[in-house]
Amino acid sequence: MDINYELYRVFYHVAASLSFSEASKQLFISQSAVSQSIKVLEKKLGITLFIRSTKKVQLTPEGEILLRYVEPAVNLIQRGEAQVMESSTLGGGQLRIGASDTICRYFLVPYLNRFHKEYPGVHIKVTNQTSTRCVDLLESGQVDLIVTNYPNSHLPDRMNVIPIHTFQDVFIANREYYPELTERTISLKELLQHPILMLDRKSTTSEFLHHLFQQHQLDLVPEIELGSNDLLIDLANIGLGVAFVPDYCLTEPGNLFQVQIEEALPTRELVIAHNAHLPVPQAARAFIQFFA
Repeated sequence: MDINYELYRVFYHVAASLSFSEASKQLFISQSAVSQSIKVLEKKLGITLFIRSTKKVQLTPEGEILLRYVEPAVNLIQRGEAQVMESSTLGGGQLRIGASDTICRYFLVPYLNRFHKEYPGVHIKVTNQTSTRCVDLLESGQVDLIVTNYPNSHLPDRMNVIPIHTFQDVFIANREYYPELTERTISLKELLQHPILMLDRKSTTSEFLHHLFQQHQLDLVPEIELGSNDLLIDLANIGLGVAFVPDYCLTEPGNLFQVQIEEALPTRELVIAHNAHLPVPQAARAFIQFFA
């Protein structure tokens, strides 16, 4: 089917923003030109891509299917353009990274600082999402690489995985509220008698912890599930329960202590992942070298 790429580019911007006016601003063309392009594309495909109303624009089911294919294609073309325009001396270009808030704050900042000092001409773009959502960003071409907890069941085989740091997850509590846990080692079964604070089900950490309890034939029902390790630490600090967090984000323990567990907790890794079937941009290669 002979369809101009520009029509798909217009479709992508409308679908991504769900706004004809916003797409016109991004594309530097009139809103009527955007509307006309969508009409031409719908006519050529023989389907309706958007449901239009006075208040909002929505994708049809067919439009959602098309977006899943057009989005990575547009991002791949933009990525190719950026690589072609990069100078051989890394005087420009862009580094696009996906990582969780916790990984960014407690692990990546020193490396980003070093990269910025060594390559001041490279624009750094960091997108914060959960480790599972970061895989989606990588697959759609919105980032060049991700830094994620590993194991990560959402990472497909076509991704190249580079281990960069080994860490240990720990259970923490406030000694003023849980003095009975400070002087002895307890089992996971006994731990379940106390409120458990952990990340929500969409995280790799939650997946890891639930699997750990299942291995010991235990059913984990957390008291609180949140999207931030910082909040988990804060809630543990005021005595709301025993929090499960990575050891690298414990910078100022204060009244917090590590609850000693009888069962051995497996170590995990932080890894860099990128698509093994696509060329790695020069800026991303330079960043990866920091961990060699």
